[in-house]
Amino acid sequence: MKLTEDQVRDGLARLTDWELDPDTPAIRRTVRLPDFSAAIALVNEIAQAAEQADHHPDIDIRYNTLHLALSTHSEGAVTDKDMALAARVDELVP
Repeated sequence: MKLTEDQVRDGLARLTDWELDPDTPAIRRTVRLPDFSAAIALVNEIAQAAEQADHHPDIDIRYNTLHLALSTHSEGAVTDKDMALAARVDELVP
């Protein structure tokens, strides 16, 4: 379900460190980990969760830092799928 900006902001209030991208219809989070191996391990866990949800984030890896973005491209908006996967990512981040 496509969310309004108010619904997105309400959802973000329940998440950890996610924010609304000002330039695109997406929510974003940056995660810093101890080292590259920890970053890759988390990416693998996120990948499993994404496959289970059949919803896939954009992930940019820079050594020990992950930049995550969630948007439902078919809707051109943030949807409940994005919020659900963001909540799952929050559970996975150490």
